[in-house]
Amino acid sequence: MFTRLLVGLDGSPRSDAAFEQALLLARRFGATVVGAYVREPGKPDEDGHMLARAQERAVEVGVPFEAVEKEGDADVTLADLARGTDAVLVGRRGVVTTDDALGPTVASLIRIAQASVIVCGGTPSPMKQCAVAYDGRDTAKRALELAARFSTTGESTVHIIHAAADRDAGLAVVGEAEALLSMLRVPFVTHLEAGRPGEVVARVVARTKCDALFAGAHVPRERVSVPTASHAEEILRNTDIPVVIQP
Repeated sequence: MFTRLLVGLDGSPRSDAAFEQALLLARRFGATVVGAYVREPGKPDEDGHMLARAQERAVEVGVPFEAVEKEGDADVTLADLARGTDAVLVGRRGVVTTDDALGPTVASLIRIAQASVIVCGGTPSPMKQCAVAYDGRDTAKRALELAARFSTTGESTVHIIHAAADRDAGLAVVGEAEALLSMLRVPFVTHLEAGRPGEVVARVVARTKCDALFAGAHVPRERVSVPTASHAEEILRNTDIPVVIQP
């Protein structure tokens, strides 16, 4: 399902963690990793050697690797490069208590990228036990379909998570997801709980020990049943697993 994975490299520990996650997924799916170093305009090329190190690491684990060096704004450049890949992997600042869990580059990339954005955790994850933050919108449906495809490679259960104050309305929404997974013959468990979406998702992820979360992007801020960039930050403040944001 993945043939090319883009990862942004900047020499930071979170970038290194994203690269290791990309290598793990590349080995699982037989994909090529594209390592991109985006240099700020006018900044001297002091970190270009990181691409050589990444190449050595990829050869060490037997993963095809392509190096790309560009100058420009990181979010716009990565979004442009992502058009030729299946997903772009980026690091994050870990489990934090501030409103800046993602940082401006990643938050912007989630909004503008047309490919999946995988915001990685502090350590590589097998991404075998999948959870989906689901609200029935088109982006959430695409996230659900991607999670289903992920689960079939590891024969795991998909956990459908929906935050809703009205239980009857919530049951109608998750019923669509249940029907799709049933048709695909994918095992699933539904979690319908009251609360803020980020808090509900984090609570279910902790309880079920899921190691990957899928969610839709580009949802208007007034619709709160699935993470937008801000809700993704809320989730990331409470979890340290990869979060796959589907456009």
